[in-house]
Amino acid sequence: MDDQVTDSLPNPPNEHGSGDTETSTLRVNRTPAGIQARETPPETDLDNPQLYFNRELSHLKFNIRVLEQALDDAHPLLNRLMFLLIFSSNMDEFFEIRVAGLKHQIALGDDTTGADGRLPKAVLAEISEIAHEQIVRQYQILNDTLLPALEAQGLRFRRRDQWTKAQKDWVQELFNNDIMPVISPIGLDPSHPFPRLVNKSLNFIVELEGKDAFGRAGGMAILPAPRSLPRLMALPKNLCSEGFTEYVFLSSMIHAHAEELFPGMKVRGCYQFRLTRNADMTVDPEEVSDLASALRGELLARRYGSGVRLEVADNCPDDLTNFLLRQFSLESDDLYRVQGPVNLTRMMSVLGDVDRPELLYRPYTPGTPKALRGGSLFSAIAKQDLLLHHPFQSFSPIEDLLSEAARDPDVLAIKQTLYRTGADSPIVSALVDAASHGKEVTVVIELRARFDEADNLQLASRLQEAGAIVIYGIMAYKTHAKMLHIVRRESDGLRHYAHLGTGNYHSKTAKLYTDYSLLTANKALCADVHRVFQQLSGMGRARKIDTLLHAPFTLHERLIEMIDREAQVARKGKRAHIIFKCNSLTEPQLIKALYRASQAGVECDLIIRGMCCLKPGLPGVSENIRVRSIIGRFLEHTRVFHFHNDGKPEIWCSSADLMSRNMFHRVETCFPLLDKKLASRVRKDLETYLVDNCQSWLLKSDGSYHLQDPGNSDPISAQETLLYAYATKS
Repeated sequence: MDDQVTDSLPNPPNEHGSGDTETSTLRVNRTPAGIQARETPPETDLDNPQLYFNRELSHLKFNIRVLEQALDDAHPLLNRLMFLLIFSSNMDEFFEIRVAGLKHQIALGDDTTGADGRLPKAVLAEISEIAHEQIVRQYQILNDTLLPALEAQGLRFRRRDQWTKAQKDWVQELFNNDIMPVISPIGLDPSHPFPRLVNKSLNFIVELEGKDAFGRAGGMAILPAPRSLPRLMALPKNLCSEGFTEYVFLSSMIHAHAEELFPGMKVRGCYQFRLTRNADMTVDPEEVSDLASALRGELLARRYGSGVRLEVADNCPDDLTNFLLRQFSLESDDLYRVQGPVNLTRMMSVLGDVDRPELLYRPYTPGTPKALRGGSLFSAIAKQDLLLHHPFQSFSPIEDLLSEAARDPDVLAIKQTLYRTGADSPIVSALVDAASHGKEVTVVIELRARFDEADNLQLASRLQEAGAIVIYGIMAYKTHAKMLHIVRRESDGLRHYAHLGTGNYHSKTAKLYTDYSLLTANKALCADVHRVFQQLSGMGRARKIDTLLHAPFTLHERLIEMIDREAQVARKGKRAHIIFKCNSLTEPQLIKALYRASQAGVECDLIIRGMCCLKPGLPGVSENIRVRSIIGRFLEHTRVFHFHNDGKPEIWCSSADLMSRNMFHRVETCFPLLDKKLASRVRKDLETYLVDNCQSWLLKSDGSYHLQDPGNSDPISAQETLLYAYATKS
């Protein structure tokens, strides 16, 4: 199966220095006799802030690359809308966490800087300038490009001034029966202070004229939109124009009938707004005796954190916007006027509601290795290590392995980490089943997985009720490792099986994120997994881990050692090559190590989807480093580290990104691919990404990203290539 897949992939490109022979682009002195040792470069201050990009600004640029997909005709129309909505969701989180963090730092008078040396106020000012520009652009793309294109395809979003008589009657009835009974207008006066509004909730500020039943003069009122109601509703087919599917927004319905909520008074204006709050949660390890209880309290507090952004309708008068800014202690830079719904992410429901497959990505069937089709999965894994590349290959074997383990009377114990899993996860159902059958089930649940805390608290309760031992990991360290360990009684004694992955145990995201899964019965790997679980559940000094790399203990140090090892090879005039693929590269010491490697002549190809603080292409520092970001149908999520290692290549897969938090503040694993065929297959996967000329954005030394253009060459999309290779050849 492995040979069939890899043979279908393109050959490695010489221009990237990643072929099987010496490449002419290796930056070392050459003679007819071969490669000479590289001269020692002049000393460079690698602590110079000018050598680093700012983390938050790099994160913002990733979000902009996502927005660019909404303009790419290579994506089906509804998926272009999806990318625009993902940008909106990403920006929500960016403000909730990154902008909120900067504001908090400034409020404390903390001028601590990152490796780039930029002060928090300067970073926040630049974020504000870029974010205002891009959010205006987002609504321009929606209004001027996507909505007209959708209407041309028979999908229409009706504004209230476009409603027909029949549609107005339908909205009126819906408003009377379903909206008015659950909406609570709040008039503002000394006995009705400004309400405490939930984070990112849809609200309206209303200007009133006249007197109410108690003789109070009109002024202002706040209308919180009921959270129980959908923000977008499909009109009945008999009310739609022929050949059209039509939708109306809840905000339009409330606007149209706002006056009915204030009988006898005149509504002079009704304007939607939305407040984004600080949603980060902090739990002090020294102040907490019960993490679950502490988090339940923090979840309630998150809904009412300090304000960080105010979005208002573009026609809202200045006096009202200034009033709202004062209420939330915000400045004019925190105000975002939008030409459309303030809660765009709620439009995501259209993707699941519309039956228009021609406007979406074509469906595919993920491949499954022959070894995992039928028969016992334990027998298959006992024979050989097996590697799955999701979503091109199915996630089902991992779920099936747990289900088989739950039913197998010879399975004695199961241990697993859960970070993001999903409330209705088959994984959790299998663990519950196993515990119910009397097996020793231990689950390490990371309660602090951001925005999944509530789901994980529910999972913990469900598992505990079934009899599983539930552990919340280490208080000062998030457990981010993806591990499964199974102990089974066999004819020759106890045998251990393990799964190690780069992604979460989440069947839905496994169809959207690229990740690797290793299924193994290798004694050394399984023994290490067992030791890591013992560290998580027990106490004592760090145990010796022989084969895995393990954060916060050995991962950072060993990665730097392997980068430096590659540099030593290059200094001897030999071929040296590093390929890293991960979500983010921000950790300064790792960046310095890559700079040193580049100076020594190591060719470095970095495939970094999101944040990258390293500057490529700097003369004398990083001219041997190339950075690209792949944005496409699937979210690139694999973490892979390849070292040429003087002709003895090593491939490592990891749960960790190259960030300080992953290296020093999380429990992570990084595992080698010991099977040469599997390692070769992953190497070819990486090379496929390096020849992508359709969805690959190259990072320049000035911080700009440029989309690759195939020009006269054959277009190559890495994701499409891998999708075809794995789905058809497995």
